[in-house]
Amino acid sequence: MSGIFGRTETPAPGAGELVQLLRDGRPRTRAELAASTGLARSTIASRIDTLLALGLVMPVADALSTGGRPSSRFAFNPIARVVLAADLGATHATIGVSDLNGTVLRRHSDPLDITAGPERVLGWLVDTGLDLIRSAGHDVADLAAIGIGLPGPVEHSSGRPTNPPIMPGWDGFDVPGWIHDRIPVPVPVLVDNDVNLMALGEVAFAWPGVPHFLFVKVATGIGSGVISGGRLQRGAQGIAGDIGHVRVPRGDGTPCRCGNIGCLGAVASGPAIAARLRAGGIDSPNGADVVARVRSGDVDAIQAVRQAGRDIGEVLAACVSLMNPSVIAIGGSMAQAGEHLIAGVREVVYARSMPLASEHLSIVASRAAGDAGLIGAGMLAIEHVLAPGRIDDPTATPVVGF
Repeated sequence: MSGIFGRTETPAPGAGELVQLLRDGRPRTRAELAASTGLARSTIASRIDTLLALGLVMPVADALSTGGRPSSRFAFNPIARVVLAADLGATHATIGVSDLNGTVLRRHSDPLDITAGPERVLGWLVDTGLDLIRSAGHDVADLAAIGIGLPGPVEHSSGRPTNPPIMPGWDGFDVPGWIHDRIPVPVPVLVDNDVNLMALGEVAFAWPGVPHFLFVKVATGIGSGVISGGRLQRGAQGIAGDIGHVRVPRGDGTPCRCGNIGCLGAVASGPAIAARLRAGGIDSPNGADVVARVRSGDVDAIQAVRQAGRDIGEVLAACVSLMNPSVIAIGGSMAQAGEHLIAGVREVVYARSMPLASEHLSIVASRAAGDAGLIGAGMLAIEHVLAPGRIDDPTATPVVGF
């Protein structure tokens, strides 16, 4: 049976582990690979042959000879396949084609309301994604996987949204299955919460090797992606990091769309800040207007954003004590207000956290910025495709939703 890379031959066991070693981009000879892994030269040769057949490694210029015939070097081939990555927000959608290193080759964004429903939004994703693959110079047969971020809770094992508050018509919808039935190649479709993917994307882009990391998105709502011990933490029901519905002291009496009162998102999100300005007589329709006012030096908007940062800091101070991250990155549309939001966060977190937890803690603006979710969706797909078990097992059929 053909696997994800279209091969029918029996691979050398452990070929997938060799890919992980070569993904650092450094070409190596068979002898160097044998020395690094402790494996016999014959075993390395067999695994290299498998990976050459799959297109996952390629020979490069020969190493300098130390006597005798020069040894061929081999490197990971990131253009062997491509993945589709989609970042779907409340009012926008971005899709990109990435190589197996996560480099975005083509991208496209459109205004798209998530409340339009799954068929319309996912239909846009499929049509736009297939066009992008072709525009990137690849055939649709080169597609290896699709990664998708949604602005709501997702049961990661099935890829189905679970009671998403701003996504009417999406609850329980079989996102992977719907897409799988409408693309010409059978590939895995992986779906996760958008903030989880922002965390993956931010780490891959700016903080590789940081094992304890928190990404906080402040936009229409507030949420966080949690990486602990180098692994994304989703929790039992997929809502780990949902800090937007933690009650905060200043939220008494403020209703939240979840049905509770006093939630962080109800007092510190973009719409909440705009509502506070309107209550003070300032015509501020939405979060984008708040950001524009801050950038223009509007004192009222600056103070409102700074206070929102303090409110977020109240919750993050508890998160610091609970998970002890070394980096907290603040992203989302409201992060475009600059240092005012982050200054409020720092003010409270550093004052409330234990010195041991905060001494080396960095609270920074997202460096990947608006690309964090797109990069993370691509990395979700890539890590699935290049998992050693999938490379090593030629009978592995595409698994939808993992």
